[in-house]
Amino acid sequence: MSATHRFDVVTIFPRMFDAIMDEGIVAKAAGNGILEIAVHDLRDHAPDKHRSTDDEAYGGGAGMVMLAEPVFRCLDHIRALPGREAGRPWVVEMSPQGRPFDQAAAVEFAGRDWTVILCGRYEGFDQRVRDAVVDEEISIGDFVVTGGELPAMMVIDAVSRMIDGVVGKRNSVEADSFYEGLLDYPHYTRPAEVRGAKVPEVLLSGHFEKIRRWRKEQSLLATLRKRPDLLRTAHLDDEARTILDALRKAEGDGEGANPLPRERK
Repeated sequence: MSATHRFDVVTIFPRMFDAIMDEGIVAKAAGNGILEIAVHDLRDHAPDKHRSTDDEAYGGGAGMVMLAEPVFRCLDHIRALPGREAGRPWVVEMSPQGRPFDQAAAVEFAGRDWTVILCGRYEGFDQRVRDAVVDEEISIGDFVVTGGELPAMMVIDAVSRMIDGVVGKRNSVEADSFYEGLLDYPHYTRPAEVRGAKVPEVLLSGHFEKIRRWRKEQSLLATLRKRPDLLRTAHLDDEARTILDALRKAEGDGEGANPLPRERK
């Protein structure tokens, strides 16, 4: 069985990726041949005996800059690996300056068959790396972390969930928060009462239509209360619009001059 998606990760700390390579859904999918994940130590491609991957910045200033040549050599090596010669990867740099990564981006990336992720450190890569080989910079949020490794793992996990066969039940993915632009509804399991807190009666009723509508209502309510900004671009059908109008009235949150988007066909 050939993998449906290939990730090549470039980093100076390859052992950090043991976290997703050895445990969890992503590791299982890789073991089953659905995904292929290869982690490359950038130091292996340094041109000097000291395996240097960074140096001081031209013009001075604090912080080190990651060298361009090791990155170019590593990408040459990756492209020459068996099974990779004929293709062209989408090369991504994890960067706080990049496009914000969201669920739509996860779906988009899942549609590609080969992604290379560059994990920077310090002040980031020499600009010539971005100019020559990077297709896109990606950010996981408006904050700074010590390197691109943890953000890369988050991207791999999110993208992998969108690839057929990675998650056992497809409908569990489609019910996730953000999949349709809304937050998820609450979930409950046994027992029906825990320290006086009971499961909503509708979930015990066995009435599937009522359960479906309750979940839709709760998803809209969670989004309205926690992330109302998502409602501007959410995929809302007529039923959802009707429910949301009622929720807004109950919550005392009129839509004012910002009408809800019409159902997308």
